[in-house]
Amino acid sequence: MIGQIGQVMLYVEDQEQSKKFWTEKLGFTVVSDINNGMRIITIVPNDNAQTSIVLHDKKKIAEMSPELNLTTPSLMFYAENLDNLYRDYQTKGITVGEFMEMPFGKVFNFADDEENYFAVMEK
Repeated sequence: MIGQIGQVMLYVEDQEQSKKFWTEKLGFTVVSDINNGMRIITIVPNDNAQTSIVLHDKKKIAEMSPELNLTTPSLMFYAENLDNLYRDYQTKGITVGEFMEMPFGKVFNFADDEENYFAVMEK
């Protein structure tokens, strides 16, 4: 069962410029800025925020997952027992992607009936 919204993923053309906008103009704080072949910038509006925004390189994501709609933000949900959730979604006929090991943990994508993709990460 999904417990909370963990991240909102924004797909941007220029991560550095976007980072400056969110931090310098809106006052967000950078939680992490990692680059393990793919740069991932995580920002929050304040220290008590339970949901973060992740700034992704739109071009890189399009190369990795051309089926994704990158014109709107995606939601990253946090869940426990990801293997069970994956099987449950398959049983229900939900379109699910492959399990992937990312720098931040194990994750898979799923789509709603309009082919909007979301992600779930084990947390």
